[in-house]
Amino acid sequence: MKEMRDGLMTFTQEAMHFIDGEFTPGMSGKTFDNISPVTGKKIGIVHEGLQPEVDAAVKAARAALHGPWGYMPMAERAELLHAVADEINRRFDDFLEAEILDTGKPKGLASHVDIPRGAANFKIFADLVKNVPTESFMLDTPDGFGAVNYGVRKPKGVIAVISPWNLPLLLMTWKVGPALASGNTVIVKPSEETPLTTTLLGEVMNTVGIPKGVFNVVHGFGPESAGAFLTAHPDVDAITFTGETRTGEIIMQSAAKGLRQVSMECGGKNAGIVFADADMDKAIEGTLRSAFANCGQVCLGTERVYVERPIFDEFVARLKQGVEMMKLGPSEDPETSMGPLISQEHKDKVMSYYKLAVEEGATVVTGGGEPEMPDALKGGAWVQPTIFTGLSEDARCIKEEIFGPVCHIAPFDSEEEVIKLANDTKYGLATAIWTENLTKAHRVARQIDVGLAWVNSWFLRDLRTAFGGAKHSGIGREGGVHGLEFYSELTNVCVKL
Repeated sequence: MKEMRDGLMTFTQEAMHFIDGEFTPGMSGKTFDNISPVTGKKIGIVHEGLQPEVDAAVKAARAALHGPWGYMPMAERAELLHAVADEINRRFDDFLEAEILDTGKPKGLASHVDIPRGAANFKIFADLVKNVPTESFMLDTPDGFGAVNYGVRKPKGVIAVISPWNLPLLLMTWKVGPALASGNTVIVKPSEETPLTTTLLGEVMNTVGIPKGVFNVVHGFGPESAGAFLTAHPDVDAITFTGETRTGEIIMQSAAKGLRQVSMECGGKNAGIVFADADMDKAIEGTLRSAFANCGQVCLGTERVYVERPIFDEFVARLKQGVEMMKLGPSEDPETSMGPLISQEHKDKVMSYYKLAVEEGATVVTGGGEPEMPDALKGGAWVQPTIFTGLSEDARCIKEEIFGPVCHIAPFDSEEEVIKLANDTKYGLATAIWTENLTKAHRVARQIDVGLAWVNSWFLRDLRTAFGGAKHSGIGREGGVHGLEFYSELTNVCVKL
């Protein structure tokens, strides 16, 4: 079920739990199939964790807090996390293979975004923790000698990491990196759709000498499986989650028992806004990425695009041309610009929205169906990249997150109108604004109810800055010092002089 490569075991067919530094099938004996989204065929098995596996992982993580990891100097901990990043990069091809096996995304995308960004998260947060000061104040006292107050950051404890399937390595290490840099221990429950890179990371942890129990992985599903047991476990101190808003609500209910903290990045129905004074080439290129990158399976994507009326027809025609030049195909083909959706179940969901859009009165500009694929790929979760126009703002396809390669384009006539349109949603994750008017850019960006507003760019991230959503798109902020506030406890020490 495994093979040797360069003297190391690499997962090709079987994903086991990683608990207390050891790979284990667990005690339940339950497994489920890992299905390729490219072909629809089985590519391996995954062991399902239930209460016993979660208990063992939490016990190991709790013990590790009181072992070498808990007493390790910050500088030494940072060196180990740098070594983790270096080892991921040394085994770049192994991680790339695992990522594209699970997701089916183009090799070019995964090799330029997922793997390097996934590795970099460890270095960036290790360096950040070393260089962020805490506050200090002098306090006058009646005797005239005074007192000094200063902050001390301490690990929060055992962190449950629930990571999604759309960017499996990147979004998992985005949480694990700062959690470990802050001195915590973690139990990761990756998506059941994408188990491989998280499992492979266990090998890296052992190779570089991360103490046993610091990093643990339990596979499984949500309800009545690893996810539910992990988030309800009383010895888990905090939960960080990326995924659907409905799942986030369920996790919050579990976290309420014991008053455990949560950090959540949930769904989005993001607006792209294109003003008539935008650089058309930049706006087209940017919207092709924001609406269709990763087959539209990006929480930050723009499914609603509003274009100022004088350039509306030109924008629609040029975006249509760009979409129709996209090539769907297998990950290994260098000409592939779009892979499949993550699963047949998700394909059925997206296709139901394609059908619903037409029923609601949409005009299909391009796409709207299933592509013709070669025989070897016919079983995959393939859908056409799609552009709609003509829907009313109260249509379900305007209000509900589809999470596929699709956008609806509508015209607007004024700045005030488009701000109202962009904000008319229960979500508030991101927006992308296209204009060459600097004053307008600043003015509009601050009025959109989102956690992240891009101007003349998309998916450009400085990890030192805050990241998170407003309204139904999440709770809290991570990134930079904001992440440290979640992953650590701040104790004020008051010393009387």
